[in-house]
Amino acid sequence: MLLDYCCRCCGTTLIKRHGHLPINSKLNDTWVVLQNLLMCMVCFYSLYYVVVSLCIGILKVEEVDSLLAPFDYTTQPSWHNPKYLVSVISTEVTYVLGGLIFAWIVEEWVWDYAITVTLLHVGLTVAVTADFPSTEHWWIALGSGLAMMISGGQLLAYRLFRNNFVHPEDLQNF
Repeated sequence: MLLDYCCRCCGTTLIKRHGHLPINSKLNDTWVVLQNLLMCMVCFYSLYYVVVSLCIGILKVEEVDSLLAPFDYTTQPSWHNPKYLVSVISTEVTYVLGGLIFAWIVEEWVWDYAITVTLLHVGLTVAVTADFPSTEHWWIALGSGLAMMISGGQLLAYRLFRNNFVHPEDLQNF
């Protein structure tokens, strides 16, 4: 909201909403979607690194490579392993808070952007590690985080932007 306010005061448009776009310009729609996706990706990874840093500081873990932490799926799952706790806690907290941030960026399309960002995250993980993640605990953490991101983000988006949502009964009179 602060960024949106600053952009309006300065006369620039960094955040474009899906609400009232020109109908005659499909290229403009594509740019808005790509811009929102870029903002979601930057917010997701910025939030991830902030949460990883906080978890490393709070749990006093020194053997975590913080630059590769979002892509590390090789840590052995154990509740007594602080490196694993940093990985799981940072993943889940990032997904929960990311859903709330996505609701502010894209309004009612949180589920779409959440799935897209998660698929891009899996793709980046494969690219960074040069291996496909085959550990079930990583996929479970990713899936549960995605479910929480979609649920929390969609609920917040519905509460904040209730008047913008299209309801099925409205489509019948279209």
